[in-house]
Amino acid sequence: MTLFLVRHANAGSRSDWDGADVDRPLSGKGRRQVEAITAHLADAPVKRVLSSAAVRCQQTVAPVARARGLEVEVHPALTEGATAAQTTTLLWELAAEGEDVVLSSHGDVIPAAIEALRGDGVEVGDRDGLPKGTLYAIAVSDEGTITTATFVDPRP
Repeated sequence: MTLFLVRHANAGSRSDWDGADVDRPLSGKGRRQVEAITAHLADAPVKRVLSSAAVRCQQTVAPVARARGLEVEVHPALTEGATAAQTTTLLWELAAEGEDVVLSSHGDVIPAAIEALRGDGVEVGDRDGLPKGTLYAIAVSDEGTITTATFVDPRP
């Protein structure tokens, strides 16, 4: 089983957006990144799709959900500014449930959660940075233990 922790695709610059940041949509580049993410996850037996409330996060994983007849579920542990403890608690709970899940979050949340998992003894491949439109594939054993977190770059 795998948890796919996805950083939202490109949404342009915060400074160029006039509205609330949570409402900032994907850019053209971001939509192309979504196509690559969706293709990468096409064969994964995903049962749930969770996201930050931010439009850009929901848009990043909406095609994955749609292809499976699922709804994108907004979860506060994926919101920008969520603590590593909040996010890793969610990851461990999902791991115990035993189903593949896609989660979309932000560039502050994901690295902190990955470092916290490393502190929990999870094997994490070293990686500098987390570009938009990339993800971590988090492997879970049959016993519900998170074992590894592997960086994946599906972008074109």
